[in-house]
Amino acid sequence: MSDLPADPDPATQLYRHRTETVSEERGSGPPVVFAHGTLMDWTMFEPQLAALSDDYRTIAYNLRARTDRYDDSYDLADLADDCRVLMDAKDVDSCVLAGMSMGGFTALRFALRYPEMLDGLVLIDSMATPHDESEQDLYTDWIESTRAAGDVPEPMTEIVSEMLFGETTIEENADLVDHWTDRWLTYPGDAVYNEVQSWLHRPGVADRLDEIDVPVLITHGEEDISIEPERAKPMADQLPDARMELIPEAGHSSNTENPEAANAAIREFLEDVY
Repeated sequence: MSDLPADPDPATQLYRHRTETVSEERGSGPPVVFAHGTLMDWTMFEPQLAALSDDYRTIAYNLRARTDRYDDSYDLADLADDCRVLMDAKDVDSCVLAGMSMGGFTALRFALRYPEMLDGLVLIDSMATPHDESEQDLYTDWIESTRAAGDVPEPMTEIVSEMLFGETTIEENADLVDHWTDRWLTYPGDAVYNEVQSWLHRPGVADRLDEIDVPVLITHGEEDISIEPERAKPMADQLPDARMELIPEAGHSSNTENPEAANAAIREFLEDVY
């Protein structure tokens, strides 16, 4: 089925031949594939796999930064190709693709690159426009210092947690925040550097959203300060068939901060698609 090169680069081969090491699959039925955001991994979708696998074939996978190919340079087109190869390897002809933040950037490009393989999109705390120059400069400083240190410096985890989690989560769910901050401290600096570089200077795709003719659900944490909800809202009008649901008491990682609300929105959407 794939029209990708017969002898792909090593990172792409990882998704073709070692799907069991980079992904988690549960359930049967119409397929739903989950792509995580920066500094996260497939486990951020544990609440969705648990809630949806009774009725759907749920697949969550690790993007390159959480694999042993983390030190290769790559971009969002490469990540979209990785998703295609993963789906081919799992005999998934088409799916609803759900992406959080960076996973959403990837999902939008997958939609434009492989439209025949999509039944729908779920964009979680993501956007179609690029980051502005001041944000790019700030993120560049962070990732260059991380690469120089060789790992994620502990003082930076507090800054990052405030970007990735909402105020409610930080105040009321310290265990969730601690779980992820502890995990970030184990990441190689090069992994974080290449992960952020893959999307930091991306061109926007807002002017191509009218090409995406599958149903789209946009979910966004009301307390997201990393990508404010206002930056996602225009997609609801620009996409031919889209709706937006705000997730209360949640920030940039809304699907794991308030999984009940996120799961309800995703399930309703999937019932409409399938």
